[in-house]
Amino acid sequence: MRFRGKTVIVTGSSSGIGEEIARRFAEEGANVTLNSRSRERLERVAANLEDDRTLIVEGDAGERESCDRIVAETVNRFGALDILINNAGAAVAGPLEDASDEDIDKVISLNVRGVLYLCRAAIPHLKKSGGSIVNISSVSGSGGDWTMPIYNASKGAVTNLTRSLALGLGKDGVRVNAVLPSLTRTELSADLMEQEELVDKFKARIALGRVAEPDDIAGPVLFLASDEAKFVTGVNLPVDGGVSASNGQPNLQRAE
Repeated sequence: MRFRGKTVIVTGSSSGIGEEIARRFAEEGANVTLNSRSRERLERVAANLEDDRTLIVEGDAGERESCDRIVAETVNRFGALDILINNAGAAVAGPLEDASDEDIDKVISLNVRGVLYLCRAAIPHLKKSGGSIVNISSVSGSGGDWTMPIYNASKGAVTNLTRSLALGLGKDGVRVNAVLPSLTRTELSADLMEQEELVDKFKARIALGRVAEPDDIAGPVLFLASDEAKFVTGVNLPVDGGVSASNGQPNLQRAE
């Protein structure tokens, strides 16, 4: 019960990594604000959590008004904010020259502007509580991927934002870290997962030889948010099965 009496916001918590993170925080005693654009799906997640410690705030985490409202309703309901998990995200694949304005706006709005808006709204409350932020970035935020330029740019922004905020907020007792997953089995990656040959190529880059599951990501997130990591800030932690151990280069032995 590391988070008894603590309040956490988890964006993008209607499925996948966000749902698993929210569930784990709730199991360890936290008050949890769930957020996504689908109230119906949030209610499905909330049905398995305790009513008196769960708040649903429907809205697009890429829009300023929604971000401000997520934080305000959380503080109004629970009286404080201790932890912000910026998990909501979007991805578009393909060459940049083929991308539409809508493709760029979709990814940058949610992955970059939304994180900035939420952090801005949350920081005054986190200063009061001595709280922390954990951003969900990506190994794509520390290197490049073929045909993922917009996503790479957005996650690179999150990775550097994490470092910058950690430096700026340390004096206020606020910690800021990020988790950098590799390929994870979620709805966001569902189409890719159906391409067996491509998935095999991803696995060949991963020392552990498999893609991640949401619970593989949730554990490190909770650690970084907990008092066990009270002297950890400014860290972009790869949770990638060993991709970063070879600087993202193919594991030739496994590939053979």
